[in-house]
Amino acid sequence: MRKLFAAAALALVALPGAAMADDKVNAKGEAELAKMLEGREAGKAVKCLPTHAMDNSTIIDGTAIVYRSGSKLYVNRPRSGAEQLDDDDILLTKLYGSQLCNVDKVDLIDRSSRMWSGFVLLGDFVPYAKVKTGAR
Repeated sequence: MRKLFAAAALALVALPGAAMADDKVNAKGEAELAKMLEGREAGKAVKCLPTHAMDNSTIIDGTAIVYRSGSKLYVNRPRSGAEQLDDDDILLTKLYGSQLCNVDKVDLIDRSSRMWSGFVLLGDFVPYAKVKTGAR
């Protein structure tokens, strides 16, 4: 009985380390996102985006989805599933109104096979606007 308890206690101690191993930052994705956001500054995060204002979206591998609305970029770092993001996937978004919100789920469809390959649960949308320069 003591051995079983000791093994269970050891497993509980090891769990945080296992979870941390899964939380690795995707360096390539972060570098691609940083390049996309050069010359822009972050604004206050919003919970929803009106779909009529969205021009297009870009998947950043293992990192984020970037939605373009006019000259602004909205970066969404999913609450769950970001590691599944692949720029070769198609985003399948089912809307239940006129906005895309941080409670929505987006399915990922493999572009080649057209098979479901996963999903992400969206987070808040952080707007990035071009930095205005004083000299003209």
